[in-house]
Amino acid sequence: MHRTDSPTSALQTRWQALAPREQTLLQAAAALVAAALLWWLAVAPALQLLRSAGPRHAALDAQLQHMQALQAEAVQLQALPRANPDDAQRALQASVADTLGTSARLTINGDRATLALKGTPASALAAWLAQARANARAVPQEMRLARAQPAEGRTARTAAPPERPQAPAPVRWDGTIVLALPQR
Repeated sequence: MHRTDSPTSALQTRWQALAPREQTLLQAAAALVAAALLWWLAVAPALQLLRSAGPRHAALDAQLQHMQALQAEAVQLQALPRANPDDAQRALQASVADTLGTSARLTINGDRATLALKGTPASALAAWLAQARANARAVPQEMRLARAQPAEGRTARTAAPPERPQAPAPVRWDGTIVLALPQR
């Protein structure tokens, strides 16, 4: 004999054969599974996105402010009159002597300047880079820096008595910086 029942009609027949209490329990279980799926697939991801939106928004705002500051600086630099290359070289040489002293040696070759550093204090180097950019319109192209090993006479640690906390030695740099100078 050939059976013509479809799977749907077989399920309906089985459903009707269940007691009303069993039908109610199965409906409640199906509703619970549907609610759990709805939570995991729709509500929980949306809540997580909502929770992380505040910190992400703050980070993006900070990034936007930084980008706007860089844009304002670029506009300000573009508005400055074009620098004379000879004046830029003289300003750069004077700033090396004034700010870095004997810890740096400047070599100029055409539109490139190479600064050799030997035990240069980090704070002096930072000040010099700002001066070089503002006064000589020199732009760093390449930097090869390594932290200098402290010499015995330079460290604050050797002068401190053993019972006092020791101050860290100031950071010093060795290496080279290549700068692009204004072109003729």
